[in-house]
Amino acid sequence: MNTTLAFGMIAGVCGLVLIIAVLKQRAQLLLNFLVRVALGSICILFTNDFLAERGIALSVGLNPVSLLTAGALGFSGVALLYGIVACKYL
Repeated sequence: MNTTLAFGMIAGVCGLVLIIAVLKQRAQLLLNFLVRVALGSICILFTNDFLAERGIALSVGLNPVSLLTAGALGFSGVALLYGIVACKYL
């Protein structure tokens, strides 16, 4: 076996391992984002219902911008959305 071929095969295997690691990390980031979107939308729905039962006229709509905010920031994004809506009534 030629040493150049051996070094090429080792570099190829190392590159393949690095590509798999990067794709796994991206899949984990996407999964985390989707979980935060799902939990954020559930939190928004329950909070809207809770505030409506108490007679408080604050509600955040479920739209792509609010879901993106909840997905990117998590629970603090949901709190930010309610803070923005609350500032409109001051």
